[in-house]
Amino acid sequence: MNQVDYLRISLIDRCNFRCQYCMPEGAELDYILKQQLLTDEELLTLLQEVFIPLGFTSFRLTGGEPLLRPRVVDLVGKIASLPQTQDISMTTNGFLLAPMAQNLYNAGLRRINISLDSLDPDIFDQIIGNHGRSRWQQVWEGIQAAYDVGFDPLKLNVVVIPGVNDHEVLDLAALTIDKQWHVRFIEFMPIGNSQLFGDRGWVSSAELRQAIRERWGLTESQVCGNGPADVFQIPGAKGTLGFISQMSECFCDRCNRMRLSADGWLRPCLLNETGQIDLKTALRNGISTAQLQNQVQQVLAIKAEINFKQRDSGTVGTYTRTMSQIGG
Repeated sequence: MNQVDYLRISLIDRCNFRCQYCMPEGAELDYILKQQLLTDEELLTLLQEVFIPLGFTSFRLTGGEPLLRPRVVDLVGKIASLPQTQDISMTTNGFLLAPMAQNLYNAGLRRINISLDSLDPDIFDQIIGNHGRSRWQQVWEGIQAAYDVGFDPLKLNVVVIPGVNDHEVLDLAALTIDKQWHVRFIEFMPIGNSQLFGDRGWVSSAELRQAIRERWGLTESQVCGNGPADVFQIPGAKGTLGFISQMSECFCDRCNRMRLSADGWLRPCLLNETGQIDLKTALRNGISTAQLQNQVQQVLAIKAEINFKQRDSGTVGTYTRTMSQIGG
């Protein structure tokens, strides 16, 4: 297994979207109370005294929707300014991004992933669970603002849902031809959406690559990042295409990440809660730095033994939270 040096940090479990693959319609969510969230100071303490000494140098800020976190620009600046921080990035739905893009960049954020599951506003609104005024245009403006500011790489995440947006794969792939955008196709996962997943399953990355290859051709490529994507490129394109194949191709042996929830639970795997620990409560109870480090080391040891071989059945692990609550 690779050295685990990458921490995905959920800043908040709330989101202003309700995407069907993340928060299925009808699901009842128990949101974390404000006092249960890790404070900025607690998060920075964990980074400086626990994670960084254990070799963590790359941090991705997620949610829910991280831009809903109060004072998020200041927090980005504090994490970016830690001497040991080698990489700080963010995943966002982009809805609030346009007016914040420059300030986030100035604070030290350099890489950003934006969810864009459709180029059709109606399909987009269907996926995000929006029944009012369309939100597509504001997200598109957020993407343009991030591009203009200079985020590089700028990645667009597409969860491919059979019968919903899979017919748009070629149109989305074409975004990489003229702009240095990096589109990442993500296989639909059964997390908190088992009924929807059971009806439709997923489209494999191999199928998507074949469709793109038949249209333009496809060559292997690379792009800066810490994720598990297999990266390709349309010949002559400025951007790249990434394929995250967690359902069809197990990549546990390449995983270099841990996940910290907004309320301080550290888990070794997106799809498995085995061995997770409550760092927030331990910190608030005055547990020593050495003890906290020891607890994290125990989770790291467990992580080496985890993989999700049962992924095809849709019964992977023992997760009890939806994707939005975990921090996908």
